[in-house]
Amino acid sequence: MKQRTLAGRQVSAIGLGAMPLSMNNDKEYPSFEDAVATVHAALDAGVTLIDTADIYAPDGEEMGHNERIIAEALRTWDGDASSVFVATKGGITHGEGGAKVRDGSAAYLRSAVEKSLDIFGVDQIALYQYHRPDRSRVYADIMSGLKALQDDGLVRAIGISNASVEEIQIAIDVLGEGNLASVQNEFSPKHPGSVDELRFCGERGIAFLPWSPLGGTGGGARRVGDRFSTFREVGEAHGVSPQQAVLAWELALGSHVIPIPGARRAASIIDSAQAADLELTADEVTRLSESVGIFDD
Repeated sequence: MKQRTLAGRQVSAIGLGAMPLSMNNDKEYPSFEDAVATVHAALDAGVTLIDTADIYAPDGEEMGHNERIIAEALRTWDGDASSVFVATKGGITHGEGGAKVRDGSAAYLRSAVEKSLDIFGVDQIALYQYHRPDRSRVYADIMSGLKALQDDGLVRAIGISNASVEEIQIAIDVLGEGNLASVQNEFSPKHPGSVDELRFCGERGIAFLPWSPLGGTGGGARRVGDRFSTFREVGEAHGVSPQQAVLAWELALGSHVIPIPGARRAASIIDSAQAADLELTADEVTRLSESVGIFDD
């Protein structure tokens, strides 16, 4: 598969968003064995980037469920697991009654990183992304806590998720120019609102990882061609699925863009992976962008 740069390494242009294996709007999950098999299918299709998070777990399950799926998939895959880049996230935990709460304190993030290290059986997380802003804390202080983890060697590269342009700049200021590896925001035809962050990252050489790039679980991804007919039409012109047209469009928005479509079934990620080889014309890219309200500056 074609490659892109993330945290100084070459990774597949299409990654696997592993969340739906453990958390989705349908609340329907594959068995642990089937989830591992889906990850294996992604790896066999040339995917070398997997995105996970400690909070991804079915209701009532302990944190780390999704990370354990990935760890087992890497352990049992018959390929070269050292070629796979795993990014995980932290900053959300369980509060009273199982409610999800945000905690950006340095002590909590350190404990979360240590648990992820234990699950993966490694000494260093390749890319650790701060999951969602804890609005009770100063963002710069949270970034300082992450930098301490990097300075201590527990984290090789740092990213942020669900961040505004202002928060991206704060992260750059604290971590140092060139030291923010990634920004992972929701971005799709359904949710094009992060285009400013996408462009801001492109100007600064920061990888932008669209999550839910096809429209999310619960049918959004499956129905993207019905809801956004232009993508279906472009896909049909190339003899591919509308999902491939969406991902190819996102890739065409910048060489720093690395979509991470989710998948519960092997067939889904195998189809998505093929988008890396789909070349859209400049006119098609413009037409698709304008169809969702994105125009050139």
